[in-house]
Amino acid sequence: MQDSIPMTVLSSEALRQNPMPDATAIPAILSAAGDAPRASAAATPMPISAESTDEQLMQALREGSEEAFTALFHRYKQPIFGFFSRRLAESARAEELTQETFIALFRAAKRYEPRASFRSYLYAIAFRILRADRRKSIFRAAFLGSPKATESASTPSHTEDSLWVRRALAKLDATDREIVMLREYQQLSYAEIAAIVEIPLNTVRSRLFRARSALRDLLSPPPAAAPRTAEQTNSAEKGPRQ
Repeated sequence: MQDSIPMTVLSSEALRQNPMPDATAIPAILSAAGDAPRASAAATPMPISAESTDEQLMQALREGSEEAFTALFHRYKQPIFGFFSRRLAESARAEELTQETFIALFRAAKRYEPRASFRSYLYAIAFRILRADRRKSIFRAAFLGSPKATESASTPSHTEDSLWVRRALAKLDATDREIVMLREYQQLSYAEIAAIVEIPLNTVRSRLFRARSALRDLLSPPPAAAPRTAEQTNSAEKGPRQ
């Protein structure tokens, strides 16, 4: 059995490479607000390098290293932006929520405990921010009406294939859709998805199988009509007997 949907189908919607906010600006803002992690005077700064693991960088950030935050930001800014841009209609809003995710990460650094992978920890923050934004959108739509979405001139038009994929994903159950997107787009493990969506691991497996099957059916072209036989054609041309 095929483990995943071909990525040539799901990746037909290319990521929009929009400029992201500069990482060094976020610690400066939070430091001025008194939210930045404080480095201990007795602590020896952890060395930072390109080979540092996510968990090592987060531990350094916990000890007050803005260099570690910058490294994490540049390592994950595009994946997190991709997470939001595939779920939101407006690229600008995806950028805003990406920045909110890293601000939340920075503020939570002192409380970080490496119980799970850093990647699942970060996506869990992004998922909570996305759900909060959706609740706000529902509230605004209920009381203020839904504003019409406008296409920005800087936003590239979607190809026919990407729209086809978007429409198919939109027809899935909300949780099934989130599971299959986390697996196929973000390439998260079953355990990471279970932690983010907060459902049992076996439930992730079963719902992912169901979502993939439904998505394959939705993405399959309709069967072509069988060609007429010569007998059927002659019968149609003669018309009904009197």
